[in-house]
Amino acid sequence: MKPRTLGNDFEVSAIGLGCMGMSEFYGPRNDETSMRVLYEGMDLGIDLLDTADMYGPHHNEELIGAFLAQSKARPKIATKFGIVRNPGEYRRSLDNSPDYARTACEGSLKRLGVERIDLYYVHRINRDQDIEETMGGLSRLVEEGKIGRIGLCEVSAATLRRAHAVHPVTAVQTEYSLWSRGVEAEILPTCRELGIGFVPYSPLGRGFLTGRFQDGAEFEDGDFRASLPRFQTKAVASNKRIADLVGRIAARKGCTSAQLSLAWLLAQGDDIVPIPGTKRVAYLRDNAAATDVTLSDADLQEFEQGLAALPVVGARYTEEGMKGVNA
Repeated sequence: MKPRTLGNDFEVSAIGLGCMGMSEFYGPRNDETSMRVLYEGMDLGIDLLDTADMYGPHHNEELIGAFLAQSKARPKIATKFGIVRNPGEYRRSLDNSPDYARTACEGSLKRLGVERIDLYYVHRINRDQDIEETMGGLSRLVEEGKIGRIGLCEVSAATLRRAHAVHPVTAVQTEYSLWSRGVEAEILPTCRELGIGFVPYSPLGRGFLTGRFQDGAEFEDGDFRASLPRFQTKAVASNKRIADLVGRIAARKGCTSAQLSLAWLLAQGDDIVPIPGTKRVAYLRDNAAATDVTLSDADLQEFEQGLAALPVVGARYTEEGMKGVNA
């Protein structure tokens, strides 16, 4: 898989692997199956693993740590801090303080079994805490060799500029896909102005753009998508037209809807590295093959014209999940 560069010097595979669903939010977990996915990812040339201390909580980092301990592969690791939640609860609070960042970083290093985290994100921005102080604390972790680079998630353009003025930001991670394009107005242009890479999470619309989950009854117990506004019955009836559009173009291109959705993101710029998540080897292989799909200007224009007539119904998250978004 051809590499791409985030920021000035962080070279990673063109597609990374989001690991959140291996621990929770998307139904039951199976560590054995997840381990197979991680090994297969390395064989496919995927060398960026994305996790966070709140996935589990802690289980996801522990899973990746166990993988790193038994594998010869040395992928780049991106993890996050800043969301504080109790096991089994979706409710969360946000803490970006330098002291908490240091404590969280030490915990992540231990669970991952590494001496340095390649890319350390502020998972959500607390509007009541000074981003300059947060970045100052993180810069000290860079100086000490505990983290290699700093990233921000779901940040506003104004806050990104303030943060980058204190210490270079390597990447911004925000939801971005064919049905979540809010970043195109300010965030993506700001990243490009400042030389910051962009990492789209949920690039497949949490699976919706693949043609799955067109009926809420499909969700397993423990799948938080069942509570999301975009996946409610009335919203699905409208949003299904977007998945149908993707499906029609994919059929003509001879690829899957997932591959087409990822290819569209890759075509938005060489500074973009999507991180689709999966717990299944078959889906992983399908996603990785998206780098072989080429979209023409006519294909991209067809998307623009088609999507312009298909507004997305429903917010990305519940009110609780929107804490710290675009902050």
